[in-house]
Amino acid sequence: MAKKKTISSGDIISLYMDYVLENNEQPKSIYAFAKHNNFEESLFYKHFNSFKAIEKGVFKAFHDNTLKTLHKSTDYSTYDQRNKLLSYYFTFFENLTANRSYVIYALDKHKKSLKTYTYLSDLKTSFTHYIQELNIDLIDVKQENLDKIQNRGLKETAWLQLLLTIKFWIDDESASFEKTDIFIEKSVNTSFDVLNIIPLKSLIDFGKFIYKEKIHRS
Repeated sequence: MAKKKTISSGDIISLYMDYVLENNEQPKSIYAFAKHNNFEESLFYKHFNSFKAIEKGVFKAFHDNTLKTLHKSTDYSTYDQRNKLLSYYFTFFENLTANRSYVIYALDKHKKSLKTYTYLSDLKTSFTHYIQELNIDLIDVKQENLDKIQNRGLKETAWLQLLLTIKFWIDDESASFEKTDIFIEKSVNTSFDVLNIIPLKSLIDFGKFIYKEKIHRS
């Protein structure tokens, strides 16, 4: 049988996921993996340089597929920041659920230390970039250094929240993962309630007003 002349990164990811689930281990080598799936080893290196790169790519692919699905919806662009993030979460976890066997294989033994699990690094980069692009309103402190600290803190907090939700989902035994859906809604809404800084902005503006008035009258 002639070997495949082309293969996409998505094809390699799917073949890799199938292999580890069927064999409960990684392929012995890239050569063996390519031979098993009837394509030239050189085609593998056009997309990945190791199995570790594939495993990192799997979780980034879940993110990328989530965004593709969201942007196909004409409603998504009209959502506010809170509902965009909720939509992201629900769609992302639909992707995880569709591939739960692999995700459990890849993460279950690391679920207590997901923050330091290097295979999630590409997902973290992509997800925190998405959070940045949402332009979530923060307090306008008028100082560049403080703005950077706020934005960095927001991205790290959002990432930790996603990891916590993944861990909850891994352990969720409810039908159709209903408890995870509830967890998502409550955690995202709570986060935005904490970030609801309109009253705080008003308080800061009032404080500035009092300060200026006091200075001018002293």
